[in-house]
Amino acid sequence: MVAEPDIPLRELKKARSKIALYESFLSLMEDGTFRDVMLDDICRKAEVSRVTFFNYFQRKEDLLVYFMRVWLTERIIEIGAGRMRGFAAVRHLLQQVARQSERQPGIMPSLISYLAEMNMHPCMPELSEAEIRLLFPGNETVGAEAPDMRKLLEACMREAKADGELRKEYTVDSAVQALFTVFYGGFLTARLYGTNHVADVYESHLQWLIQK
Repeated sequence: MVAEPDIPLRELKKARSKIALYESFLSLMEDGTFRDVMLDDICRKAEVSRVTFFNYFQRKEDLLVYFMRVWLTERIIEIGAGRMRGFAAVRHLLQQVARQSERQPGIMPSLISYLAEMNMHPCMPELSEAEIRLLFPGNETVGAEAPDMRKLLEACMREAKADGELRKEYTVDSAVQALFTVFYGGFLTARLYGTNHVADVYESHLQWLIQK
């Protein structure tokens, strides 16, 4: 990752430390659950102190929201680059959930559990210019915008409706509600049934919405 030379060195170092904590968290999630990952282990792997951690995150759970912010932005960039629309864009989003769960099996259930516990859809954290350039090189304009999954799904369903892909009994709003159910519920269904084929479960749920 290369940053532009106009970013002050102090800001660049801060961004690198923050991203190092995030990447350490992801690495540790490969072998455990969110509860298993200790804050001290995250700091040790990132080679920063607990004091430094709390300069960037108020609590360990904030790493889950940071993950959601980065992950969703990456998907929006991919959808735009691939000129995907309608259900093709939705499929890409869901396929990436399935792939993420293969790399870090515990992160999606941890995120879903946290959101359910807090009874919320979190406000996406703001990123510094240095973070944006380090995380999304070449896509800084998109990276600077806080991603909104609802708006993304609404856009996809408007496209699907315009293209005749969406079943006629669904409005854009009702389809978006169904997609949120698919996004979270499909993943949990796969876990409950003990299958690793999360993408297949997602696809079977999508068929409820797609015009035959």
